[in-house]
Amino acid sequence: MDQRHTALVLSGGDLHELGAKTTHGLLRGSERYRVLGVIDENHAGQDAGIVMDGRPLGIPIFGDLGAALEALPEKPAYCIIGVATIGGILPPHLLAVINKALESGLSVVNGLHEFLSEKPDLQALAAAKGLELIDVRKPKTRADLHFWTGEIFEVKASIVAVLGLDCATGKRTTARILRDACRAAGRSAEMIYTGQTGWMQGNRYGFIFDSTLNDFISGELEHAIVSCWKETQSEVILLEGQSALRNPSGPAGAEYLVSGNAKKVVLVVPIGRKYFEDLEAWGPLPNVEDEIALIRLYGSEVVGIAMNTRDCTLDEVQAFKTKYETLLGIPVVDPLSDDLSDLVEKL
Repeated sequence: MDQRHTALVLSGGDLHELGAKTTHGLLRGSERYRVLGVIDENHAGQDAGIVMDGRPLGIPIFGDLGAALEALPEKPAYCIIGVATIGGILPPHLLAVINKALESGLSVVNGLHEFLSEKPDLQALAAAKGLELIDVRKPKTRADLHFWTGEIFEVKASIVAVLGLDCATGKRTTARILRDACRAAGRSAEMIYTGQTGWMQGNRYGFIFDSTLNDFISGELEHAIVSCWKETQSEVILLEGQSALRNPSGPAGAEYLVSGNAKKVVLVVPIGRKYFEDLEAWGPLPNVEDEIALIRLYGSEVVGIAMNTRDCTLDEVQAFKTKYETLLGIPVVDPLSDDLSDLVEKL
């Protein structure tokens, strides 16, 4: 029997956009929630998988909450905010939907930096209905944080950082797919989540990177990896990267290589993107060779490239793959569609 909590996901009309990447992650799989439907006023009546990436999932899209609750054969237990906004601000148009969800008896899961539990009216409504307001990004208390100790050097697993050339490239999705590919090949593997969607997907080990005081990021990362190793003895531990080594809005990645002791890296490259977050003023993305050289300076090795093929033709994808497999001698894959056995062996 499926023990996952049932849920509806709010994609805010943006299911086709990168801003709905939390929805995308939940559609691709979760051990915590079973998605019954998506609420997206711009794509009602369609299959959520088709809108996301052209692959049907059998998960319907509804124009509003009322239509979803009327049509679904079972009432979901949770309503999940499935958008990731700049600065983590709650889109105002979703507030009315959240109110209606609570009034309809659904608990709400929120992955934004704007906390629902700090809004008195929502808090009172949830309490009156006996419902939950789960703010995934709410920071831990000081007593629950860990400082780096050096215990990471006792871990014998192959620690692999999944880093990106930029934000919103598919690092979490790649890490999850590689975890599953390792398991399918008979290798024990776990994934360390570092963002709100990773928690929603039900990963057992991890922390929320951008809700953690800077002094404790290295320690929280180490604690997650060490705990995972001690409890599972996995052969491979995959680390979900955040942002990018050189993204000016929030450079990240060195922690994985230094404090997390990740000696292997899978680099996720958005091959159709020219600038950081598609903003010319932020500067051009570094080329792949330069990024690999930078990672090597940290003492780590790029063992594979995962392509994000958004907005690319098949010819462009094949040209990139051929160029870098020839130049670097490592697997270059589309994790959503390619065979990953060669990359699994590299891990």
